[in-house]
Amino acid sequence: MTSAATAGGPARPTPPGKRKSVTGTRKAIVVGFLLPALVLLGALVVYPIGYSLYRSFFDQAGSSFAGLDNYKEIFTEDTILTAVKNNVIWVVVAPTVSTALGLIFAVLTERVRWGTAFKLIVFMPMAISMLAAGIIFRLVYEQDPDRGVANAVWVGVHDTFAESAGFPKAHPLPVHPLKAAAGGAFLTKEPVTAGRQVQLPLVGVAPDKMPSDAKPAMAAEPEPDDGKITGTAWLDFTKGGGGKPNSIDAKELGLKGITVEAVKDGKVVASAKAGADGTFTLPASADGAQLRLPADNFREPYNGVNWLGPSLVTPAIIGSYVWMWAGFAMVLIAAGLASVPRELMEAARVDGATEWQVFRRITVPLLAPVLAVVLVTLMINVLKIFDLVFIIAPGSAQDDANVLALQLYRSSFGTDSNLGVGSAISVLLLLLVVPVMLFNIRRMRRERRR
Repeated sequence: MTSAATAGGPARPTPPGKRKSVTGTRKAIVVGFLLPALVLLGALVVYPIGYSLYRSFFDQAGSSFAGLDNYKEIFTEDTILTAVKNNVIWVVVAPTVSTALGLIFAVLTERVRWGTAFKLIVFMPMAISMLAAGIIFRLVYEQDPDRGVANAVWVGVHDTFAESAGFPKAHPLPVHPLKAAAGGAFLTKEPVTAGRQVQLPLVGVAPDKMPSDAKPAMAAEPEPDDGKITGTAWLDFTKGGGGKPNSIDAKELGLKGITVEAVKDGKVVASAKAGADGTFTLPASADGAQLRLPADNFREPYNGVNWLGPSLVTPAIIGSYVWMWAGFAMVLIAAGLASVPRELMEAARVDGATEWQVFRRITVPLLAPVLAVVLVTLMINVLKIFDLVFIIAPGSAQDDANVLALQLYRSSFGTDSNLGVGSAISVLLLLLVVPVMLFNIRRMRRERRR
């Protein structure tokens, strides 16, 4: 006898105990897809964090329990304290400046015809790796103005408004009619008189320090009738050898622009500058005075700012970071600005609001969520800054530019490594990042509820 199912009758219902749970099946599928990611997350994130926390309580060798000694060292050792202080400066300054510049660029480029091209140029540094940017700015901040762009510009501006350097390291020979005076100046051994040509020869001027428009030295014509003092200041050196000391030879150049002062009883009674051929003329009041070449003629040339010195190295590196990340902030803020209702701005302008009032009262408040995203993202980013500091800061200033990520590297690797201290620093970095992340999560939840 055939069953009802075989005969084409209705199927028998599945017993309740044998039914498959749709929810359970979906959970199994979800777990199956998430399992590889969870394994990687545990192996690459959770386990290292747990082991670092565990290792931070042991000594350098890892064999003896050290308690909180490693954490005490973080807040007592000067080098690590400098790293903590610099991290605070980074967190406060770098994200704020980058976000502010990004906001300014985003707002202004809306009113510029070539705004898209400008955004592309500003964003372009983001395509460069931290390593490449560090190498670029290490060259930018070179002390030598001939190599460093920053000092080349700085020295150019300085020399525009201040007199350029004269003849550093120039000095007379013992046979010359000059002697050393106080403060690095040189003084004639005897007083000068009208009608007699004065000779002020010097040596020790490098060829690249000679004025480009200097001419062959000429003997000045004496002017006894007027009582004036005339003379020549020149480089008493002949290329290729030859020539006589205290004698103007054909190949010797005048010291153009050198200052000559007439001194009587310790007071300057007259002064003059030598021409392109080295000749100069002093008024009759200089008769009977001693001539002095003041120390300003021999000072070292202005060589710019020591950007990578102890006092400026951290601001200089922050400047390179802002150069890279201001474009990132600009793009995100510009995207948020595109969604701002234009009707509100136009209504405010119709009501008589100025552009500054529109920007401060409408644009910035409406962009507050975007600004918070950019600011928090950059704060997390700068807490782990390493590449730029490691590459840009020279060895002599690396302690002054130190940050926690760099100190973590220095403490954990090398011949004198201390993995206990390095692990404690990594835990400290984690603790510093967690509040920022929690703030970001809470902010995102509030945005969803809206």
